[in-house]
Amino acid sequence: MGLDKNSGITIGKLKKGKKNLITDVQGVKVGHVTLNDGSVKTGVTAILPHGGNIFKEKVMASSYVLNGFGKSMGLLQIDELGTIETPIIMTNTLSIGVAANGLIKYMLDQNSDIGLETGTVNCVVTECNDGRLNDIRGLHVKEEHIFEAISNAAEDFEEGAVGSGTGMSCLGVKGGIGSSSRVIELDNKEYVIGAIVMSNFGNKGDLTICGQNMDDKMKEIDLRQKEKGSIIIIIATDIPLNERQLKRVAKRSAIGIARTGSHMGNGSGDICISFTTANNLKHYSDSDIIDTKMVYDENIDIVFRGAIESVEEAVISSLYHADTTIGRDNKMSKSLREYL
Repeated sequence: MGLDKNSGITIGKLKKGKKNLITDVQGVKVGHVTLNDGSVKTGVTAILPHGGNIFKEKVMASSYVLNGFGKSMGLLQIDELGTIETPIIMTNTLSIGVAANGLIKYMLDQNSDIGLETGTVNCVVTECNDGRLNDIRGLHVKEEHIFEAISNAAEDFEEGAVGSGTGMSCLGVKGGIGSSSRVIELDNKEYVIGAIVMSNFGNKGDLTICGQNMDDKMKEIDLRQKEKGSIIIIIATDIPLNERQLKRVAKRSAIGIARTGSHMGNGSGDICISFTTANNLKHYSDSDIIDTKMVYDENIDIVFRGAIESVEEAVISSLYHADTTIGRDNKMSKSLREYL
């Protein structure tokens, strides 16, 4: 998916992955639950870093808070230990509690040792505020939706106004879920880096595609509106990176969203989580010393470029695939396709 030839939009210079999705990174899967009924415009999106037991075999990870107007859960331990040990859940702001409860129950069901023979679990739940279109006070996301989204996870998944992106708005148009990937060659071997975003950020009138501001095509836009949205960015790769390098990659996500028109305003929660499937860490080990690999820092620029291009295209793809939506109190967010 990502942006196809029919969109007329080409972002970046690097080769795209086979599906042009984050799931081009082998083992990564994405699943949705979409709640779309009248004033209910919300849902859940789950990202699985690999197909095995993520608690028993953790992925090396990092996070970076671009602007901290957000309520994400689990970032503290990611940065302390450098690993992710659960699926990553995306949902709306007021559903992070129920999402965490659902994810905890899922992890307990999968791992009988949690809290008994070993420690507890660091569940990762991220959010954006979909209250403009969604009846967010209705608390429509339930624990079973977390199980369902994880169960639905697959290599092929929808983009646009689906899953946790159902009620999101971004840069004056309908936001949602978007994804893209890039292929990078290191030591004569091809690797993949990809991104998935939940886009809900930006001022009306600032939308920029391939360096061209879209304000001339969106005349009804009010430039005086303050930025109140957010974006969650997940970057995955099979490139061997350590935690420090993953944080450096996560920082570059700011460039990707800036290219689309974001200035990370005061009221915007802009958060990136990055992980690699190449340096998995076992929960139980008989060894005191373990081996991991990393990229030679002098040659990491191509990885940065791949992350930036993937994030930029993922944002525009989220807008391109999102259908015009009428939500709570008949408020409307138009699809980007209506302006192209």
